[in-house]
Amino acid sequence: MSLTDWPVVLGVLLVTLQVVLRLIALGVIPGNRKPSTGLAWLMLILFEPFIGFAAFHLFGRAELGKRRKQRQLKAHEVIAQHVGMVESPRSVMDAPDYLSSVARLNRRLGSLPVLGSNRVDLLDDYRGCLAAMTDAVDAATDFVHVEFYIAAWDDETDDFFRALVAATERGVKVRLLFDHLGTRTLPTYRDLRSRLSKTQIDWHVMLPIRPLRRRWRRPDLRNHRKLLVVDGRVGFTGSLNLTEPGYNKPRNHRLGRKWVELMIRCEGPVVPALNLVFAADWYTETEEIPNLPLPLSEPDAVGDVACQVVPSGPGYVAENNLRMFTTLIYSATRRISLTSPYFVPDESLLYAVTTAAQRGVDVELFVSEVSDQFMVGHAQASYYRALLDAGVRIYRYPAPLILHSKHFTIDDDVAVVGSSNMDLRSFALNYEISVMLYGGDVVKRLREVEDDYRAMSRQLTSEEWARRPAHKKYVDNVMRLSSALQ
Repeated sequence: MSLTDWPVVLGVLLVTLQVVLRLIALGVIPGNRKPSTGLAWLMLILFEPFIGFAAFHLFGRAELGKRRKQRQLKAHEVIAQHVGMVESPRSVMDAPDYLSSVARLNRRLGSLPVLGSNRVDLLDDYRGCLAAMTDAVDAATDFVHVEFYIAAWDDETDDFFRALVAATERGVKVRLLFDHLGTRTLPTYRDLRSRLSKTQIDWHVMLPIRPLRRRWRRPDLRNHRKLLVVDGRVGFTGSLNLTEPGYNKPRNHRLGRKWVELMIRCEGPVVPALNLVFAADWYTETEEIPNLPLPLSEPDAVGDVACQVVPSGPGYVAENNLRMFTTLIYSATRRISLTSPYFVPDESLLYAVTTAAQRGVDVELFVSEVSDQFMVGHAQASYYRALLDAGVRIYRYPAPLILHSKHFTIDDDVAVVGSSNMDLRSFALNYEISVMLYGGDVVKRLREVEDDYRAMSRQLTSEEWARRPAHKKYVDNVMRLSSALQ
């Protein structure tokens, strides 16, 4: 074979390999994957096999790695054993039939039971929430467990971190977790690590990527949970990250962007349940078992709210948060109020929301007028037409503020508050934590927060959305397709 023949041979081999890769993709990609996700990956691979397969290898599977998976399984077994035979309180057994059914679903998926007799405070003031968490740490006598997706030691969080340091100096065990890549995106990351290294705080990054130390996994997995537990008696969770309202980014400050959040402060038996979630994450990262929670039980009543903690993420077989969300939405008979900064639903959630509106349920959705994330914002916008046509009322929170709260209410019965967005990432790729709340006046109080959102927001009309420029619709649809590449 002459040298002039080699280019032809190589060309034939490349074309053959492309055909083989496309044929392999047809039989491999759809397996155990949502049709929309499988179709998006197939389109990418059929269009460009080499780039497509490389991207699929990195991002196509929510693989945790063998060691991490084994640790998580052991942690989940410990949780299941710890909750034992705890029964749901009578207040939930007397609730509407559908709520008891959802509680059973949540327990089967996440192991944690409904626990009654809790006090729950809603905290919708950013600085007020940081102050409340600081006060709780100041009163700590035994341990403080802190877990946030993003952490920064800045002017707004300085009091909180100083309270953590002071707690260690009086003998309190302080453990801190934050997501490796989530926190690394902030310009304050190196300063945070430097300052923490000079304290007695026991801190670790979650889901680290360190190839030289054999710490590798799918690079876009995140631990998105936000929670604080003090002495097993006071707990916080919700949407707030441990940073100032503009996330320490100059561009946000120039634009006047500030994040609007909602957290809950809890007392009662739900706090040890929150601590179990922290304990599982701490064990997964360190192989150490931290302070185990107090036994889950029904102590003297400190409040009238029943709570059920629902963890979700790649370590669970089912998408726990998505299953709870859709079940509750299908159960609504009068009213649904949804708040999510990133609303990019899969087919099941989109059908649940639009079907509820079409059967006469009053459905409203609160989102930001302008998204802080280009791709997600356009993908979200691609769903507005279907929502509006079904009768969903969409309220857009005014820019430059970013409505980052994550919660919803169903009829006058139940509320859900937590870290989970209503998007494909939160359902499949992020570790999240949600709390289902029932009883007392908790739904009424959350309705008041929703009323404030509505008063500040402007309702999007079908006529206005129909006038959207063609080039923006095109980008919306492209970003919608890319959102399914999981």
